[in-house]
Amino acid sequence: METFTVTITRQFGSLGRSIAKELSRELGVEFYDRDIVEEVAKRLDMPVSDISNQEEQAKHSFLPRMFPLGTDEEYIQDIIFDVQKDIILDLAARSNCIMVGRCSDYLLENRKNNINIFIYAPYARRLENCIHILDMDRDEAEHMIVSVDKARNAYHKKYAGYMPDDPRHKHLMIDSSLLGVEGTAGLIADMVRKLYNQIII
Repeated sequence: METFTVTITRQFGSLGRSIAKELSRELGVEFYDRDIVEEVAKRLDMPVSDISNQEEQAKHSFLPRMFPLGTDEEYIQDIIFDVQKDIILDLAARSNCIMVGRCSDYLLENRKNNINIFIYAPYARRLENCIHILDMDRDEAEHMIVSVDKARNAYHKKYAGYMPDDPRHKHLMIDSSLLGVEGTAGLIADMVRKLYNQIII
């Protein structure tokens, strides 16, 4: 069965996940984000919170609890990535879908019907989104913008070999502050329909 995929990488606070969710609604296809974390946790028999908190960081706080005699942290992180990869490739082959983060742009880049999108926004707008939409206080928002972007960039660079905002690996890079969540999702949906009208059910 022929399917298409849309991958979304994003800056923290740019509302990329909300845009993916709205795009999913507009196109009538699934979007995957937390679902991937939950499936990884299930396959590795680990708590979802550990996978979620540690998958994009260099250190794993759960390792001392799971492996008290010590182990190779890089090896464990590689296992998590390999499981994520298998899940992403399987979901992409199964049906039309939208993937959020987790190097899905890299993993699906060579698929016949795939669009890689990067969503960003000015710092001031991301800060505003974090405070007024994500309900953070200013100090927390400032910290999260820096720390989450840093972690995502490091994770992506390690496994994809390039930064998530590298234009050589993107079909579209869009400032979400221009059109907002619904407008940005609508623009992307129009592009997807024009490209893949024959395989949208």
